[in-house]
Amino acid sequence: MLRCLPERFRTAAQQDDDGGSAVLEFTFLGLLLLVPVVYLILTVGAVQGASFAVVGAADQAAKVFVDSETSEEAHARAQQAVDLAVNDFGFPPDDAGVTITCAGTCLEPGSSVTVAVNLRVPLPLIPTMPGLNPSAATVDSSATQLVERFG
Repeated sequence: MLRCLPERFRTAAQQDDDGGSAVLEFTFLGLLLLVPVVYLILTVGAVQGASFAVVGAADQAAKVFVDSETSEEAHARAQQAVDLAVNDFGFPPDDAGVTITCAGTCLEPGSSVTVAVNLRVPLPLIPTMPGLNPSAATVDSSATQLVERFG
């Protein structure tokens, strides 16, 4: 087979000792570039999920707060709404912080209630250990509801 090739091709064919290394290089470089991109996508997805969680938690907590009869019941129901909303998105309720402020007297007809929720977003696939802060970001949201004048 090599005898029918011209001299310049024969030496190139005989010196070709890189056979199969392109597959190895492609696989190695593909993994080297693919792993950080996948991790970035997981992190951005976690931050987006946390954003949805705090928006829903703040909105629902404000709604159940103004619908309560007593201040103690209102605070308990608001905290329960935040815990449920955050837990639905796969985040531990202990990572969520809730701040409730009232314009005027709480639960007085015509007053407004503002609920602010913040949530620490952990880095994906990083275990929690004492002294380690594996937080990607902290997201927060607030919602305001008016207490009905006629209840």
